[in-house]
Amino acid sequence: MRSRRRRRPSAPGTSGWILDPREAFTEASLRERLLGPVQSWRDYSPSLRLWFWLGPVLTAVLGGVLRFVRLGDPHSLVFDETYYVKDAYSLLQSGFERNWAGEANAAFNRGDPSLIQSSAEYVVHPPLGKWMIAWGMDLFGQGNTFGSRFSSAVVGTLSILILALVAQKLFSSVTLGTVAGLLIAVDGTHLVMSRIGILDIFLEFWVLVVFAFLLLDRQDGRRRLAARLARLAAASPTGVPDDAVLRWGPGLGFRWWRLAASAAMGAAVGIKWSGLFFLAVFGLLMVLWDMNARRVAGVKHWAVGATVRDGIPAFFLYLGTATAVYLSTWTGWFLSSDAYNRRWAEQNPGQGVLWLPAPLRSLWQYHEQAYAFHQSLSADHPYKASSWTWLVLGRPTSFYYQSPQCGAAKCSEAILSVGNPLIWWGGTIALVVLLFVWAGRRDWRAGAILAGMAGGYLPWFMYPDRTTFFFYAVAFEPFLILALCYGLGLFLGKRQDPPWRRRAGFLVVAVFLAAVLALSAFFYPIWTAETISYNDWHLRMWMPSWI
Repeated sequence: MRSRRRRRPSAPGTSGWILDPREAFTEASLRERLLGPVQSWRDYSPSLRLWFWLGPVLTAVLGGVLRFVRLGDPHSLVFDETYYVKDAYSLLQSGFERNWAGEANAAFNRGDPSLIQSSAEYVVHPPLGKWMIAWGMDLFGQGNTFGSRFSSAVVGTLSILILALVAQKLFSSVTLGTVAGLLIAVDGTHLVMSRIGILDIFLEFWVLVVFAFLLLDRQDGRRRLAARLARLAAASPTGVPDDAVLRWGPGLGFRWWRLAASAAMGAAVGIKWSGLFFLAVFGLLMVLWDMNARRVAGVKHWAVGATVRDGIPAFFLYLGTATAVYLSTWTGWFLSSDAYNRRWAEQNPGQGVLWLPAPLRSLWQYHEQAYAFHQSLSADHPYKASSWTWLVLGRPTSFYYQSPQCGAAKCSEAILSVGNPLIWWGGTIALVVLLFVWAGRRDWRAGAILAGMAGGYLPWFMYPDRTTFFFYAVAFEPFLILALCYGLGLFLGKRQDPPWRRRAGFLVVAVFLAAVLALSAFFYPIWTAETISYNDWHLRMWMPSWI
């Protein structure tokens, strides 16, 4: 075979051309091009291997302390806990949501759930998030606020650990992984949502789990591609895989991490339907990653090869598994006879999607009702916030405010979901930088972060008349943190930079993190319902729209 000149896809520290095609198909060469120089925690120096795990664990411990200390305060239902905590109690009793009498909140706050009724309640969110709240209530008792918020605090703490590991994998940097964990551990929006028994922290958790599994699937798929192409090249007398192999590329077998990501995606949709936007974006991201892997490896028809060999199986695996997991979250509804709309198919013969079995036909009609409700939701609310204002913290949600007696003339207890301004405003600036980096360099890391932001943020602009709240933004907050870490990484510089440049970058990042910690300590009382003087509370209201 005549030696051909092959283009090596651009990668840091590599030349643009390989003159000997056999060199391109050694496993070491393929792995470096497909995965980069750092491919696992074992590739770090021995001194850094400890910090690979210790950094994320320490940030999770810090975040856990902030989330669990005084978790039961205030000792009453706050904001939408009036729906989800009582629904969780209903699930424990019946397997489906039930109605409550008019004075149920006051009785429930006293630990008396007797005002629950036997009739089924019409709810518009899937059951999994309420089941997760119910698990904490089952562990610690159904009449205390610590138990109803326990699951939120657990998944909020686990999110810190997962995000730190994700950042390490994404940036191949122990430092940036620890920084990511620290930032989300001390941010107010994530902290508040981890201390309240409502659904959005669970959506954030499962979306982050999906992204983590997709990163592992990307790495595993590229390892397999490198190993199989190298094995085929070694078996060839020319040291290069046959043209038939290079036309489409080899098959990669069953993708177990992709299966895990698909199951987690079904769980995310089982919390809130807004997870569907992440499902679509992450599905597209998988396909683009597969295409790029085959292109970098030297496959001729990489787009068609990735579509046929990877995309079609992924479509059925991803959607099939996610759908099965989503339906499983409705198990209590399926097993009941009195849940809302459970007998709709029997009561309305000849209506609905007739080819579905009766239980699924009833559930489909229930979903049509819920979808119509979400589409028409435009009720006024004092803390509604347009999605245009979320990144600049224009109108954070006030979950709780009281004026208790204390030593000062007037005192305040508040839970305000405002984020740390340095984190949110800095992250917003970093997103603009990422857009230019992705457009100019095609950095896959920038593209992955922007994809997560797009799945969690952009869809809300399609519903300008819908009543929305700032705390919905917690679902995409991990990607905002990753964008900020990307920007901080630019300050830190590269290993080959001069020492003075590295020291200057480290100083800038250290000063920024110190300011973040100081600001979080300043805002902490209004995130956790601490009793402070009214003047101290007002000092923390930086914008009139925060009041």
